[in-house]
Amino acid sequence: MKKIIPIFILVAVLGIVSFSFTPKATPPKDLELAYQYLQGHFSSEEQAKQDTAFFHITLKIAPIWKKRKGEYWLYVEQATARKPEKPYRQRVYQLKKEGKKIVSYIYTLDKPLRFAGEYAKDEPLQNLTPDSLQLKQGCEVLLSKIGKSFSGATQKQTCPSELSGAAYATSEVTLDAQKMISWDRGWDKAGKQVWGAEKGGYIFKRVK
Repeated sequence: MKKIIPIFILVAVLGIVSFSFTPKATPPKDLELAYQYLQGHFSSEEQAKQDTAFFHITLKIAPIWKKRKGEYWLYVEQATARKPEKPYRQRVYQLKKEGKKIVSYIYTLDKPLRFAGEYAKDEPLQNLTPDSLQLKQGCEVLLSKIGKSFSGATQKQTCPSELSGAAYATSEVTLDAQKMISWDRGWDKAGKQVWGAEKGGYIFKRVK
C-alpha cells in the first residue's frame, strides 16, 4: 500500500526547495552604488549645533535624465537652512567609471536660480540637455571605493577659482550610505587658504 504524503508536508518541502534555489540579488557595481549614495536630502544641522564654526547647510541631490541609458547625471542644490529657496550653489554632476576610479565631473548652469527647487520635481531639468551645461574644467573629483564607502578629491591645483582672491580650489569628499563629508577650500597663488572651512569638512547627514 502506497503511503500518502500529507499535503501540508509536501507544500513545506517544495517551499524549502524553491527558497533554496532563489538567486541572490546582485549587489550594485561601484558606479551604480556611488550614484545611489549621492541621491537624497542631506543636512549639516547636527554638526552646526555642535560647532559654531559650521553653518546649517542643506544639500539636495536628485537624479536627472534617467532615460539616457548607461549615463549617470545628478542635479545638486546647496543652500543655507534659513533660505532653502535661494540656493547659493547649483551644479550638475556626471558620474563615470574610469579605470578603478569613479569620476564626478562638475557642470554649472546658465542663470541657475531659475532652476531653484527643481530637485523636487519628478523629472528635474527635463527641458535641458548636457550640451547646455558648462564643464568646470579640472574640478572633477576622483573617488576610490574603500569597503562600502568612497573617498577622493580633486587633483592638485587643477580647479581654477577667483572667489575671494583665490587662484584655485580643492574638494575632498567621503561618501557612504548615510552621509557625505565635503571639504571645499580656496587657495591663493602662495598656497594660503582664503575661503572654506578651516577645521575640516562639512558633515552632511542623510535626512531623506
